[in-house]
Amino acid sequence: MQAFAYQTPASVADAVRAAGAADAKIVAGGQSLLGSMKLGLAAPSALVDLGGIATLKGITVANGQVTIGAMTPHAVVAASKEVAAAIPALAELAGKIGDRQVRNRGTLGGSLANNDPAACYPAAVLGLGATIHTDRRKIAADDFFKGLYETALAEGEIITAVSFPVPEKAAWQKFNQPASRFSIVGVFVSKGPAGVRVAVTGAGACVFRAKALEDALAHSWAPAAVATLKVSADGFNTDLHGSAAYRAALIPVLASRAVAAS
Repeated sequence: MQAFAYQTPASVADAVRAAGAADAKIVAGGQSLLGSMKLGLAAPSALVDLGGIATLKGITVANGQVTIGAMTPHAVVAASKEVAAAIPALAELAGKIGDRQVRNRGTLGGSLANNDPAACYPAAVLGLGATIHTDRRKIAADDFFKGLYETALAEGEIITAVSFPVPEKAAWQKFNQPASRFSIVGVFVSKGPAGVRVAVTGAGACVFRAKALEDALAHSWAPAAVATLKVSADGFNTDLHGSAAYRAALIPVLASRAVAAS
């Protein structure tokens, strides 16, 4: 790992200024970026650590919304009684991310900005129709995830919080890779202010909505409505953990289980 400057801004405005330097990288929990640096896959000249910005942490529940600061660790979300009461599926998802170290160091904002194709949080954000707040604007979940490790964020733009509408029903099912605990396939289903939504992670280049499953559940919110649906494997991931066809077959199974658990 090469030498780099390390900055700890005290405010979002200071962080934005620091992130504007050439080849600087914003670091949240560091669970993805630091690993990439150790492997030589990333070599920023400076790291801008958001950990000291108090306004980026915390959870509020009001007016039918759960708002979570971008630097709130997964473990805090998982342990939050407010989140568990308002959106139990979100607390459950957070509690099953990675291992204890990842849950205590990894953050909501860092996960979304990285947009790993098998990450869990993107499924909740897209599956609940959440809104991503940044230092510049608000971005709807449907407009945020663009492709493999690609988002709608501009260079130096910082996620500050995410607001989740409280659904009528929601559930999360994950078929995980035992070592990394990333999703081979994960499915988040919800029914609420944003209609019926089904978000899938682990199968494609990034999280996506499964429209055929949404249409079926909009007609009948029941496990049987999606259990036997066929999902095309076109464009899906194939690796040592599972083929594209295997991932496609998992999606309706997990969606059916999620509906049953909602």
